[in-house]
Amino acid sequence: MNKLTKTLVGFALLTLLFVFSCQKKNDKGEDTILEGKATVYVDESILPIVEDEAAVFETEYNAKLQLISKSENEVINDLFNDKAKIVILTRTLTAKELKAYKSKKITPRITPFATDAVAFIKSKTTNDTLMALQDVVDFVHGKTVPNIKGLVFDNANSSTARYISEISGVSVNNQKNIFSFKTNEEVLKYVAKNKGMVGVIGMNWIFQPPLDLQETVDNVNVLGVKGINESEYFFPTQDNLAQGKYPLARHLYIVNCQGYSGLGMGFGSFLTGERGQRIILKSGLVPERIPTRKIRIRNTISKDKN
Repeated sequence: MNKLTKTLVGFALLTLLFVFSCQKKNDKGEDTILEGKATVYVDESILPIVEDEAAVFETEYNAKLQLISKSENEVINDLFNDKAKIVILTRTLTAKELKAYKSKKITPRITPFATDAVAFIKSKTTNDTLMALQDVVDFVHGKTVPNIKGLVFDNANSSTARYISEISGVSVNNQKNIFSFKTNEEVLKYVAKNKGMVGVIGMNWIFQPPLDLQETVDNVNVLGVKGINESEYFFPTQDNLAQGKYPLARHLYIVNCQGYSGLGMGFGSFLTGERGQRIILKSGLVPERIPTRKIRIRNTISKDKN
């Protein structure tokens, strides 16, 4: 056996060994960037768009994502208790949270991929279609506001409750005439049947409701909102979100703390890539990057021949 033959045989053996080791890794259930299984914890207020993205990702690659939807606080707790490694949130991690990961010698990959909104809704049995954000703040502080009978949140620990609490400067929890359920679906059903109640939900549930919830969505009005110290009302449309006119817009982030090149990295790249951003665009939300559109200019028009 000459030197060249020995080299080729050695290379072939190394290749087979590499393939075999990779196969063993997948058999153990460990994931790579585009293969295997992973669990993704999702803020319940943005579950519909994540379900759409995951479904397409799974058809494109040999991957399976188990989505677990919870309130924002529950997702964050699972992340810092090492129960969750991949999470999707409506906020980035705070300096304190990042410091905690630094102590573990882990650098979270935080990637924004879309813009969503917090929306106010009312039953269609009322004629109101506008809401001043200052009125909501006043109501949270215990003042009487004629056009608000009560505020209804999806969950006391949700991102929507935190969002309004931050704007109001006081927690919405345990306040008079402010109620919390467990899901956005429950909020939609309750508000649709109760005149004067104002629901606070993730806009994604209006744009992409489950089929069995469409009739309920048709029975609520999404309200136009006037920001504090502003004079105009804006509805949470895709154009208004993109132009920064709607006062309750928020970014969506995937936070990957796997610490290796796994499905967290692959799904994050998919979300911010051409395909993932087009799904965002079609959903009614605003993609982080507007997908490119190719235009072909022809000098002549040809007719198809039968």
